[in-house]
Amino acid sequence: MMRGIKPLLDNVDVTLNPGDKIGLIGANGAGKSSLFGLLRGELHADQGEIDFPSKWRMAYVAQETPALDRPALEYAIDGDVTLRRLEEELAFLESEPESAANGTLIGELYSALADADAYTVRSRAEQLLTGLGFSLAQMEQPVASFSGGWRMRLNLAQALMCPSDLLLLDEPTNHLDLDAIIWLEDWLKRYPGTLIIISHDRDFLDGVVNVIVHIDERKLKRYSGNYSSFERQRSAQLELAAGTLEKQMRQRAHLESFINRFKAQASKARQAQSRMKALAKMEELAPLRAAAEFSFEFRVPLSAPNPLLVMEDVSAGYRTESETSHDVTEKVIVSGINFSLQIGQRIGLLGVNGAGKSTFIKTIAEELKPLHGEAQFGKGLSIGYFAQHQVEMLRHDESPLWHMGKIAPTVREQELRNFLGSFNFNGPMVTSSIAPFSGGEKARLALALIVWQRPNLLLLDEPTNHLDLETREALTMALAQFEGTLVLVSHDRHLLRATTDQFIIVADGKVAPFDGDLDDYKDWLFKTKLAAKNGVANAASGAALPKAGSKAKIASAVAPAATAAVDSADRREQKRQEAEARQKLAAQKKPIESRIKRLDEQIAKRSAQKHTVDTRLADPEIYDKDKKKELATLLTDQAFYAKELTQLEAEWLEQQEALEQLGN
Repeated sequence: MMRGIKPLLDNVDVTLNPGDKIGLIGANGAGKSSLFGLLRGELHADQGEIDFPSKWRMAYVAQETPALDRPALEYAIDGDVTLRRLEEELAFLESEPESAANGTLIGELYSALADADAYTVRSRAEQLLTGLGFSLAQMEQPVASFSGGWRMRLNLAQALMCPSDLLLLDEPTNHLDLDAIIWLEDWLKRYPGTLIIISHDRDFLDGVVNVIVHIDERKLKRYSGNYSSFERQRSAQLELAAGTLEKQMRQRAHLESFINRFKAQASKARQAQSRMKALAKMEELAPLRAAAEFSFEFRVPLSAPNPLLVMEDVSAGYRTESETSHDVTEKVIVSGINFSLQIGQRIGLLGVNGAGKSTFIKTIAEELKPLHGEAQFGKGLSIGYFAQHQVEMLRHDESPLWHMGKIAPTVREQELRNFLGSFNFNGPMVTSSIAPFSGGEKARLALALIVWQRPNLLLLDEPTNHLDLETREALTMALAQFEGTLVLVSHDRHLLRATTDQFIIVADGKVAPFDGDLDDYKDWLFKTKLAAKNGVANAASGAALPKAGSKAKIASAVAPAATAAVDSADRREQKRQEAEARQKLAAQKKPIESRIKRLDEQIAKRSAQKHTVDTRLADPEIYDKDKKKELATLLTDQAFYAKELTQLEAEWLEQQEALEQLGN
């Protein structure tokens, strides 16, 4: 199979079984979307055949959405083309003057409509749209009133409404927030047909698929199991390959030192435990990462103030000035923010699209001034901010080298070229206009510009959009080992698990801590938000939502709330006193915890440096006569790092003891 002059697939052979849920993966440009085009009949193979049952009904997501006046709900129902055709035939026959003569045909159509679940179609469509984030009021709005991202959700709803035996989904999570992704994952688990998904979201793939088809070197290879299983199998294959052992050992050692230091602070917090498991999985898959074409790391951050920032009673939002009257109006998105950011914190922001996560991050980044309240930023704070508009603000008529020159005008060109090379901008790409670059390549350049500036606070708003699996994994690895402070918005649960160890939820115009991990968040979502919204639609879970018993799960989840007793005044007072005691204890612990985190970072850094020296000293060549000078330097460095580690570890133990005494 060719695309232009480029061969995509060459003499491939793969068998997929009915009922399989298949993840189709491969590098950008490998031919995933072209293979979908073959399945849809839009492209044709140069040789060979694609064969599946002729009676299979196929559903897929349309890429274009016309600006219709049609209500969103009706547009979603249009996905069931058979039902719409039956409705049109019935309307035509009933409008005919001799409709009485067509009584038999009309009766048959009513029977066919009943078989097509026509009498539950509205509630099924409401349930789909609710799961995808639409309110009941939005469902009645015209399609033309929605932005591009929301129109893509409507196209997804159409595909899910269509009764199908084969469902093709190409990056279905791209325009969804985390809540909608969790709902879609649950829906697809219960989809009874054959499913093929192209996705760069590994957690989503893990939750849905039981087969992976990997496009690699113009071949298709089938792996049983989910994406994590594929990685383990591929890692084992690569570990046996010649020439990768040294790189694997370096990668494994680098992660091992990081994991060891993190274990000390991953006590009972579920988020921290989740992150530790994610890091351990990274260590296990070191051979796979070592063989990857692309990897990078954040440079050691600049020294930072502590706290980095403090917000007191801040309201965040937007000010607009009327062009005619010059009156200033304020739109508050999030209010009552009391928030401080300490050195080393790694925070994931949760909440639906539009709740205010981006507004909150923009206020931290000083792109928006607080509407009310006070925000104090520490001296020496250096922010690296990545959001979607960062990619749009790149000069598309200029080159990667030009962009680097703008932020580092005094640095030698060769040094900038070498740095860009580490981000896979090689050869002519370095001096070429970025206009024809893919979205992923532009995002990679925006990340490179941030990395160069050595920030001590990273603010990342959906950094994985447009990135393929390999680049996402490179970013995950780099962020997992970033030694500064991180605030992250992402719908990629693998990225959140591996890089953050506490969560804040933005909802109902407020910012509040979320005490739990992503599995807790999923449970909370189905017990509260989705349970409440789906109350009406749950009564009819026909073809648009597979019938496996979610109804009972949701009903049982909301039952405890109905029986909760109202606390007495004494109980409320007791809770208030307990809260005050917790706040006081937290204030006492904060400086100690911050110092422990800093010591962890220093221990990790020195351990890695000592490991490098130890590895070099283990090489017999270093003891040759012509290496005397290097040997002397290495022995001096080894003694220095060992002494530093002893001192740092002693102080770390003292701080831990102080923390335990406060806890007792």
